[in-house]
Amino acid sequence: MKKFVAAAVQFHSEPMAVERNIKRAYELLKECKQASNAKLIVLPESFTTGFTPIGTSFDLWKATDTIPGKFTDIGKQWAQELDAYIVFPTYERGKREGSVFNSAALIGPSGIMGVYRKTHPFPSERKEAGGWTTPGNQSCCIETEIGKIGLVICYDGDFPELARVTTLKGAEIICRPSAFMRTFDHWELTNRARAYDNHVYWIASNAVGPDASGAYFFGSSMIIHPSGFKIAQARASDEFIWSELDPDPIKTIVPNTSAAQHFDHLEDRNISSYEGILRQGKSSFDPAKRIPYTKWR
Repeated sequence: MKKFVAAAVQFHSEPMAVERNIKRAYELLKECKQASNAKLIVLPESFTTGFTPIGTSFDLWKATDTIPGKFTDIGKQWAQELDAYIVFPTYERGKREGSVFNSAALIGPSGIMGVYRKTHPFPSERKEAGGWTTPGNQSCCIETEIGKIGLVICYDGDFPELARVTTLKGAEIICRPSAFMRTFDHWELTNRARAYDNHVYWIASNAVGPDASGAYFFGSSMIIHPSGFKIAQARASDEFIWSELDPDPIKTIVPNTSAAQHFDHLEDRNISSYEGILRQGKSSFDPAKRIPYTKWR
């Protein structure tokens, strides 16, 4: 991994207003690049249409495009112009009408480097609950000239196993584009925990403002050091944050201290004690409602 500046851009996506949202993303990307000279910039989850679609999964399918496609072609132009890697999250049109993936492409100056499809749709997003998303089933780590970049999306960040397997694939930085609408405490906890669990940089970009569902996204995008310490955080408005990433970050327990670190969470795992970790299960406590898995398990 090289030393470079990473950034997160957050803004309000107007539901289904694709042209407006793409224009706004470009404005902020240009401002961010000028202010920070960032080499990696993360946009929020499903920024092209907003998180909750208006209408059905068939309406969303018609409003989106494939990857590669017209949206990511625009992302390629941005990456070339800005000489940066852009995490470009958008709903992706599947082969079957009405099949939509919640995806994020990593686009560099040379083009699309990889695509991740959200493996843990939020319960209300799942088709069993009347939602719209078809889940992916592959973790993602992409090697670039600046470092090995992993991708997860929003609710994925609640699952330690996904961040761990992404790290085991070699990720040094994991990007979490999000449209997170629970509490700030949940947001901060999961971002910091996943970074600390895996000794990775964690770049989490969150949406801002009202959603078509009636929820309100609170922004607070953040960049987390592999020690679990927060090194940048946004407010709840259209804005961007950035930080320079040190390519040798865990020599000390926290940044800018003399306290040497002598542990490595990856190496120190006692994997013989994890038998059964991949079994399906349920919490001992019941949520208010359980949505059955009928389509993809």
